[in-house]
Amino acid sequence: PGYELMEIADRMVVLFHIEGKYYCLDDVCTHDGGPLSDGCLDGKSIVCPRHGAKFDICSGKALTMPATEDTLSHEVKIEGGEVFVRLRD
Repeated sequence: PGYELMEIADRMVVLFHIEGKYYCLDDVCTHDGGPLSDGCLDGKSIVCPRHGAKFDICSGKALTMPATEDTLSHEVKIEGGEVFVRLRD
């Protein structure tokens, strides 16, 4: 359980493993570009370390101010015990 910062196709993303499921978000707070990977988990959300904006790990939805825009979430699949991420634009 936890999360890991990864680079996929020149893009920084955070892969989360929570309650047996995997989720992936861009490693960027939409408020000021802060790195979500430096934040702390709060259940199924991540809190940006800069100003405390909170994002839903499952959807990327911005849950609290000062963020007003969602961050991108990416599709995660498990095949043959390996984790695959499909990036969204």
